[in-house]
Amino acid sequence: STHCNTHSTTHCTTHCTTHCTTHCIVNEKLLSDYLHHVFPSTKPGPALASLRKPLGFQDLGAHLERLLSEDEPNQPVEGRLGPQPVVLDHTSGFEGLLFVDDDLLGVIGHSNFSSIRATTCVYKGKWAYEVLISSQGLMQIGWCTLNCRFNQEEGVGDTPDSYAYDGNRVRKWNVTTTNYGKSWAAGDIVSCLVDLDEGTITFCLNGQSLGTAFTNIKMGPGVAYFPAISLSFKESVAFNFGSRPLRYPLIPQENLQDLLKAHKLLGYMKNVLCTAIDTQEDRLLEKDCSLWRLHGEPTVLITLAHIFNQFAPLMCKVYLVEDVLMNFLLGILEGGGSVDEHPLIQQLLDLFWLLMEDYEVNECLKQLMMSLLRAYRFSPIIPDLGFQIHYLRLTTAILHHEKSRKYLLNNFTFDVLRSVVFFYIKTPLRVKEAGLEELIPTTWWPTHFDKEGKDEREPADESADERLRRRAYERGCQRLKKRIEVVEELQVQILKLLLNNKDKTTGEASRYIFLNKFRKFLQENASNRGHPTALCPPEYMVCFLHRLITAVRASWDEGNRKSPGSVSSEEAYVPPQLFYNGKVDYFDLQRLGGLLSHLKKTLKDDLASKANIIIDPAEIQTTSMDDLDEDEESGAAQVRPFGAAAMGGALARPSWLSSPTLGRANRFLSTAAVSLMTPRRPLTQPEKVKVRTLAVEQRTEEDIEGSHGNDGLLLGRPLEEPDQPIADKSLLEIVDGIVMMYNLSVHQQLGKMVVVSDDVHEYAVALKDTEEKIARCPARRPDILEELQKSQKVFAEKLNHLSRRLAWINATIYSKDKMLDVYWLLCVCIRTIEHADNTGSLFAFCPEFYLNVAMNAYSALKNYFSPANSMEELPGYEETLTQLAAILAKHFADPRIVGTDIKDSLMQALASYVCYPQSLRAVERIPEEQRVAMMRNLLAPYEQRPWAQTNWILVRLWRGCGFGYRYTRLPHLLKTKPEDANLPSLQKPCPSLLLQRHMAELLSMDKDMAASFLNSVLNQLNWAFSEFIGMIQEIQQAAERPERNFVDTRQLKVCATCFDLSVSLLRVLEMTVTLVPEIFLDWSRPSAELLLRRLAQLLNQVLNRVTAEKNLFDRVVNLRLPGLESVDHYPILVAVTGILVRILVDGERQGISRAASVLLSDPCFQLHSIQHLLGEGGDSSSSSAAVTRKHFSLHAYTDYISEEEKQKVELMLAFLTEESKQAAASTAPTSEEDLCPICYAHSISAIFKPCSHKSCKACINQHLMNNKDCFFCKATITGVEDYSKPATS
Repeated sequence: STHCNTHSTTHCTTHCTTHCTTHCIVNEKLLSDYLHHVFPSTKPGPALASLRKPLGFQDLGAHLERLLSEDEPNQPVEGRLGPQPVVLDHTSGFEGLLFVDDDLLGVIGHSNFSSIRATTCVYKGKWAYEVLISSQGLMQIGWCTLNCRFNQEEGVGDTPDSYAYDGNRVRKWNVTTTNYGKSWAAGDIVSCLVDLDEGTITFCLNGQSLGTAFTNIKMGPGVAYFPAISLSFKESVAFNFGSRPLRYPLIPQENLQDLLKAHKLLGYMKNVLCTAIDTQEDRLLEKDCSLWRLHGEPTVLITLAHIFNQFAPLMCKVYLVEDVLMNFLLGILEGGGSVDEHPLIQQLLDLFWLLMEDYEVNECLKQLMMSLLRAYRFSPIIPDLGFQIHYLRLTTAILHHEKSRKYLLNNFTFDVLRSVVFFYIKTPLRVKEAGLEELIPTTWWPTHFDKEGKDEREPADESADERLRRRAYERGCQRLKKRIEVVEELQVQILKLLLNNKDKTTGEASRYIFLNKFRKFLQENASNRGHPTALCPPEYMVCFLHRLITAVRASWDEGNRKSPGSVSSEEAYVPPQLFYNGKVDYFDLQRLGGLLSHLKKTLKDDLASKANIIIDPAEIQTTSMDDLDEDEESGAAQVRPFGAAAMGGALARPSWLSSPTLGRANRFLSTAAVSLMTPRRPLTQPEKVKVRTLAVEQRTEEDIEGSHGNDGLLLGRPLEEPDQPIADKSLLEIVDGIVMMYNLSVHQQLGKMVVVSDDVHEYAVALKDTEEKIARCPARRPDILEELQKSQKVFAEKLNHLSRRLAWINATIYSKDKMLDVYWLLCVCIRTIEHADNTGSLFAFCPEFYLNVAMNAYSALKNYFSPANSMEELPGYEETLTQLAAILAKHFADPRIVGTDIKDSLMQALASYVCYPQSLRAVERIPEEQRVAMMRNLLAPYEQRPWAQTNWILVRLWRGCGFGYRYTRLPHLLKTKPEDANLPSLQKPCPSLLLQRHMAELLSMDKDMAASFLNSVLNQLNWAFSEFIGMIQEIQQAAERPERNFVDTRQLKVCATCFDLSVSLLRVLEMTVTLVPEIFLDWSRPSAELLLRRLAQLLNQVLNRVTAEKNLFDRVVNLRLPGLESVDHYPILVAVTGILVRILVDGERQGISRAASVLLSDPCFQLHSIQHLLGEGGDSSSSSAAVTRKHFSLHAYTDYISEEEKQKVELMLAFLTEESKQAAASTAPTSEEDLCPICYAHSISAIFKPCSHKSCKACINQHLMNNKDCFFCKATITGVEDYSKPATS
């Protein structure tokens, strides 16, 4: 045995770990002692070493075989049918929708109530299996036969031949149900035993028997029982049918010799690790195994090779990896200390890679990670999150090992979607299980609410007791947060390892593998909207997003420190080149300008001139709609080197380049294309560019980073972009991916989790209400008091639970750091949009999701994070608000943006932006020309565009200035509680005088614009009000039918919307009349008189419809239908009054008389409609009726309408009464043939050229604003002349 050592002494001497200086040959006796020490026999043998058989390497194999076979199993058992190993039957034995893990042992319910059974059944003998409960909801676990039929309501235990235990409701089920057992919690183990000799079924919880559940179960020929489970939505368990050791072996378990073998081999391995050979003194030394190093010591290596010969094949089995290897490695880490202080794990992984076949290491690592994931995901949450930390530390240690990390990145991360689980911290389902009661002993919830039902921060009248409770609760929350931060820190650690871009010794650096995988992961989530299985659950996404932001910013700033002049992560943005140079795949996501293939066609000249990117004509021809296959997409943009274009002036472009026949071949030739543009950039030595367009999978570092600043992902820098390094380009792409992730599902999830704080709020209000009732309860009614105290107790318990749950959610989802992350994302999007916007037409290539995320992140900060953390504390908050305001103001009418959805979102965002004082001030802070441009866009005519939103924006800018328009909620709705006090429409009025001034200037300067704007407002008002009247007629008819009837809720909603639109259009008219009365009253302006006539006509119509006695409007309002709450006399009449008062009372004299004459000459004018406003009018005969039914009157609304406003209305009424008397006296009756044949209201006053038909001026002028044909003969009208009736002889 010595000769094998001689030739290797040379390279061993330097590495010798023992204290001898020269390396001597291990003699036979020492080797034999060593091997006997490493492989001790368990069989009793000669105790003295001298009597043992000497052992050398040549006999070691046989010796090892002998040791391992000492406990071979007995004969196989009978009594079961079906394949080995037993797994869940995911092909035919299930009902409902379930997700089954890759190992076919874990299952998650994904429909109302779903059932699944195992692949194997038993018919005689004693059998058992175990279930790990990983969520403690509603489940029924047990046994069933083949003829049990399950559905979405009935599961295991609901049919005659199935038996189940349910620890959620603590019952047993076999068609009927009785109490049984104890309640289970996540992390418990349920054992299910069936004894087919006795005919009984028993269940155990964590190894303790719950007693026999069922006796006399059906047995005999043809009856065999399958393990089975039914679970409700989102519940999950993991089975163990005996392929790994049972946690509580209640019956002898067969087929575990592998396990014993693995444990023995591990023991031998540990012996090697803690034994050193001292060749000088011929003895063995004990040493601390944590210091062991893998050196080239042949004796040790050969010994280990023998062990691995047996050990390696075992390490491909899941349960052995989990039971033996994972526990061994966790044991090494037990000692505490940082992960880096455990070099032994690195050494062992080196050993694995050295002594195992590649496929074995791969399988072993993969199983190890799967086991860690499962353990991380299913281990119960205890207050210090000890389990989670334990598993994450081992994961980190393994990923520290470069070769293993690369392998796992390539084959595991993101491929097993669940790997994102490592970045998730699950929310405990039961507060008890997580020990939150110990961590947060004192609970607290808001008890002070202001008028609108929002809770106040730091209320002034908080009692000392409440303050103590609140502070104690806040301390508890802090403690919880600290514990969660430990886990988050470990998760970030893992990501930092994956983002390492220096580990290039073993091939591609980790970061680039990660990047390609991450992109693929995003692609699956972006395109698989339909397959819930492939989608990453949003709650995982939220956690992943935050950890990734932390890790990326750390890497970014590290790079920034090394390269001066680059941008810090505070200022991060994604340069616009990424969007159009084709280097980053955006799958099929919408761009602002539409489809990518369309943009390449229409913008190819701009790409060439601005960014020096040439798109080959053949490329465009091949990208027809049907063959947008992927290589086509990503290979589309062909990129030229910066200097290559301009070799000594412009050359003509070779004709072969434009010949379409060459088809795809051109793709490779077009790099030689020479453009006709004169070079804008200084001539440099032309460089060759390799053009490769790669699928996401195969990109290498070089493709991503390129060789210099403007290469790689940043090819094609437009002139507007600063020529300075930003950061590693790979990080830019990851940041881009983070924004996409936020858009995919993180935002919705953030919105979903707010429910908990809403619940706390609702219960708190209910509790306070109950306590007030208890205080008021009369002493003589103990029965009521008892009921109230019962509900008080229920509410208080619920609040105790919820407030702890809220603490958890605030720490994991809405903490200050998370808020800063979302804020950082918002700023990244804003800067990215600003940079893209500077590229002019190329802005169209920017993906839509950047704008979406900018709007959503802002709303998340404002609506989801705000109760716990205030936005004002964010750094640079005002500045950011202003930048966002500028983006909304600029792009809501940006012609470069084509998608209707994104346009709508921008408009809505702007509309809600102007409802809140802070953000409205931000709009006022943007540069003046941008503000004016925004107002100009808002005043564009209301045809061919979504005008309701922009009209609403104008109304918001006015609200608070109009007549009786200072209200937040309508008077008749004050008693009802708003669903959500944070809605934009429920904010207190905050008018913007600055923007009103811009509007006034625009309308008075630009006469044509003013005329077309008002014409369209009047048209829309006419439409909206007529629609509304038509609809309430239908509703009224439906309501009067004798049979029971239901008015369609959608119809009610549309009806209410038409009403609201009419009111807001009237308000915009009031705003215009107030700010620029000359549009209507200065008749030197071309269309002023016409607009005034139309306005008068519409106002009269509205007044008559709404105020007529016992009319339709009254009847529908009094029905008080749900959905029509906003329909009431007040809003519409006050708006009309506002306009009338403005033109009849507040103007100068000439204007007032013009307005009065136009109003009175309108045939629809009725004085009593105006009297009705003040509750007068109506003839005396109906006085008895008047007593019973209260009239509408402005006098009734003292809180809403000031004294001064009332006096103006009275003045106006008096003035109109007087005028109408005079008008009645002076007008002579006209004969019918002199009246205009169109409106029959005015005399004929105009004659058309060339056809000589006649009408009144009002009719023809209004007609000509929209149409140039004659009413009667459809000839095109060239002119209109005044016409006065010739005097009759």
